[in-house]
Amino acid sequence: MPWEALPTTPSALMGGLVIAAIDRARAADMMIAATRRRRGGRPFYFTSANGEVIARAHRDRAIALLFHTADQIVADGQPLVFASRWLCKHPLPERVATTDLFHDVALRAKTEGVTFYLLGATEEENGKAVAAVRQRYPALRIVGHCHGYLTGAALDSKIDEINALAPDILWIALGVPREQIAVRDFAARLGNVGVIKTSGGLFDHLAGKTMRAPLWMQRAGLEWCWRMLMEPRRLFWRYLTTNPQAFYVILRYSR
Repeated sequence: MPWEALPTTPSALMGGLVIAAIDRARAADMMIAATRRRRGGRPFYFTSANGEVIARAHRDRAIALLFHTADQIVADGQPLVFASRWLCKHPLPERVATTDLFHDVALRAKTEGVTFYLLGATEEENGKAVAAVRQRYPALRIVGHCHGYLTGAALDSKIDEINALAPDILWIALGVPREQIAVRDFAARLGNVGVIKTSGGLFDHLAGKTMRAPLWMQRAGLEWCWRMLMEPRRLFWRYLTTNPQAFYVILRYSR
């Protein structure tokens, strides 16, 4: 892991993944700082993990490798925070949800001239997300955006276009593991980009398509339950199979 150009931070081993033991403010500061420490060749790669990710990485070595190559992994799951207090030498101070972190970074970026590119979601939701961000942060520079369903020559051309635009932060919202695979496959061609941050369903939240759980559910570590209630057909079986496995893996492979 190429940590030499980043500040040293404490970390916790959670279910076999090394999670940065930092809060949202520190995570946002590090993303902004990383854009000023461009190392050439490839951008910094920041991602996040929750219980589902830990379960999938445990049973699929290929997915695990996608996360092990990250420069930083933060905890996008309140249950990880709770478990770290009992199991780890360096407990996680708080959940660093990408849906919250985006705004922390945007507030800093608009005053420091840090630029964004938003890649992912459908064309409609991507456009709505960009419009919402521009309305909320009119001083923020978004140098470009694109949906996440390009393939073949169109995708190759888009990667070259993004590199030419040289955004400080490229937010990729394709879902796990597509966004991590995209980092693996294309990061070496994005040497003009400062940071790649994988973002899951961030753009759907920004566009207003997906609603956040009530705050009490977020704090209780039950946002997964809220999401399942909102999308039972897509998420019920996923959580039914990954949650028990995540519980075991976190207990077994954390310190």
